[in-house]
Amino acid sequence: MPTEPTSLELVWTARPASMPAAVCGGLCYGSAGGADLAEVAMARLGVADSDAPLFSVFTSQQSVDSTQSGTLRVWRRPDCLFAALSVDENDYRTWASPLREASRVAYRTLFELLAREGYDAPWRFWNYMADIHGDEDGLERYRQFNVGRQQAFDDAGLKVGASAPAACALGSQRGPLVVAVLAGREPALAIENPRQVSAYNYPSAYGPRAPAFARASISTLAGRPQLWLSGTASIVGHRTLHLGDVAEQTRETLRNIRALLDEARDRVPGADFSLADLHYTVYVRHPEHQPQVAALLAAEVGAAVNAVYLQADVCRADLLVEIEASAGHPLCRAH
Repeated sequence: MPTEPTSLELVWTARPASMPAAVCGGLCYGSAGGADLAEVAMARLGVADSDAPLFSVFTSQQSVDSTQSGTLRVWRRPDCLFAALSVDENDYRTWASPLREASRVAYRTLFELLAREGYDAPWRFWNYMADIHGDEDGLERYRQFNVGRQQAFDDAGLKVGASAPAACALGSQRGPLVVAVLAGREPALAIENPRQVSAYNYPSAYGPRAPAFARASISTLAGRPQLWLSGTASIVGHRTLHLGDVAEQTRETLRNIRALLDEARDRVPGADFSLADLHYTVYVRHPEHQPQVAALLAAEVGAAVNAVYLQADVCRADLLVEIEASAGHPLCRAH
């Protein structure tokens, strides 16, 4: 599919030499050896060389301006912005919870950037942290992250609700906190799943501050919708289903994705996406489960499914798999 000048194109490649020149934002999963992208320590699964990095970047034919200040990398187009920030928790080691403060600072920095640059409508966040289930100051680190993230929303005067961005939060093998955002000048439409309690309305059993994200969002570029599905898992209502059963958790996750596609279609008629239209990033807790998860996804979507698989700790310790996806933009796979 040819790329229109106004569209974003997602590129997946393991070869630095094949990185396109017109990058307008992205991340590297694994060690890039000098590539100018934030690195997330996650191994790729289902490929011959799991140590090879996966570059997941957006490109376009439209002009892109990029800058870097320390560990903050920013790419700007006239209609959207991508930024990625790496934060070393050791910089906050005097705090009771270094991750909580690092998360607050990361989000505050990005919110200030978006406001300053005039792209004050975040569409999608990506969040990665080491030891996501570890204890920090008497609370699980993922829950500390939620406290810091929500504090940044409060400090910025942003309400988490109908305008919440899509997001994911995964555990990496090591390294700094990495937060990335895709934002625009016009707000995205938040989409919720009728099968699930909205994450920002979770009961206090899941932590002192609820996660700050919508189940999906729909942005618009050049009059065309793009769909951003948050990390989606085997949760109905607010409870995890199918404990210990990766096959059933995968099937339940796909039921939730179908429900989100139906909801998106009802809210925005032009967002008429099917399972086969999606580009999937699949996070698998245990590498040995990847072939089974891949087979189940292919059985539902079709053999031509566009998916990459990464080893990651899902935000709940009882979840074995999480799937995020996007649609409404071209995909290029350069192996």
